[in-house]
Amino acid sequence: MNSYRPEIDGLRGIAVWLVVLHHAGLAFPGGFVGVDVFFTISGFLVGGRLLEIFRTHEFSWRQFIERRSRRILPAALLMMTL
Repeated sequence: MNSYRPEIDGLRGIAVWLVVLHHAGLAFPGGFVGVDVFFTISGFLVGGRLLEIFRTHEFSWRQFIERRSRRILPAALLMMTL
């Protein structure tokens, strides 16, 4: 699961642009679709990683939470500060 998937990056890019265009007020109704696509891709990636970890019997809640925190908290703290 560690192999790079360019098609997933492409879908993420489309999803982000749908949200950006929606919030830019261009009367583009795709913002909600963009959010749905982005969360679906995230679930696919996290779920795939979890399945890989479960198969090798190396799952740890502590490591799972630490990884998510290291990825999400910096951006969340920056946004709360601003």
